[in-house]
Amino acid sequence: MDKLEGQLLAKVLALEKERAALSHSSHQQRQEVEKELGALQDRIAGLEHGSSAYSPPDAFKISIPIRNNYMYARVRKPLPELYAFTVCMWLRSRSGGTGQGTPFSYSVLGQANEIVLLEAGPDPMELLINDKVAQLPLSLKDNGWHHICISWTTRDGLWSAYQDGELRGSGENLAAWHPIKPHGILILGQEQDTLGGRFDATQAFVGDIAQFNLWDHALTSAQVLGIANCTGPLLGNVLPWEDKLVEAFGGATKTAFDVCKGRARA
Repeated sequence: MDKLEGQLLAKVLALEKERAALSHSSHQQRQEVEKELGALQDRIAGLEHGSSAYSPPDAFKISIPIRNNYMYARVRKPLPELYAFTVCMWLRSRSGGTGQGTPFSYSVLGQANEIVLLEAGPDPMELLINDKVAQLPLSLKDNGWHHICISWTTRDGLWSAYQDGELRGSGENLAAWHPIKPHGILILGQEQDTLGGRFDATQAFVGDIAQFNLWDHALTSAQVLGIANCTGPLLGNVLPWEDKLVEAFGGATKTAFDVCKGRARA
């Protein structure tokens, strides 16, 4: 199994190089390479999709105990092209109120800031899409658990930001008509300055992340509230929070944790 996975990963790297070399080639050639690359990444994810160390498989959290440029987690399932999304997660910041850093970043070839959630220093929390920025009226400064949901659609660049089930802000014209590009790298806890790397410790997240889920549409306010108050849990239809899809690196840890049962006493 390990040998087969290694062979598939080598093929993925070769295809990624081929995709970069095709930047000036025909659209059809690029589509063929993208299709094959997506199929290989899905197959790798399938090989890793064995039994979970946690029961249920989403009952865990990622912990990053100190601010640095080497602790993070990577989501191993590739994203498709997206024309809308909702991303939800439980966060507990341990930054001490000095800026919450980067809970997640999604980078693609040629665009390191395809999707980024970031709070740098005293600045407000920001959502970046294709390097366009919206300031979000969210706060994690009390060191407690908070449920965060952000939805966006390419049509008119409409966005909404929820905290603990309540709509805190919304706007428009954020990267309007820009589709989210597929087959990038999704990192939890660090901001990517290049595809998959060049992390900056000053932008790192310190704390705990759980139940990071992503959908290919905007959730309703009722659905967001149901997730936040633990009465209507939902797994992302594009990216579900699942043990085998999330790998910790550099000293970041994965530990068993049921956020709906454990946050009150954590």
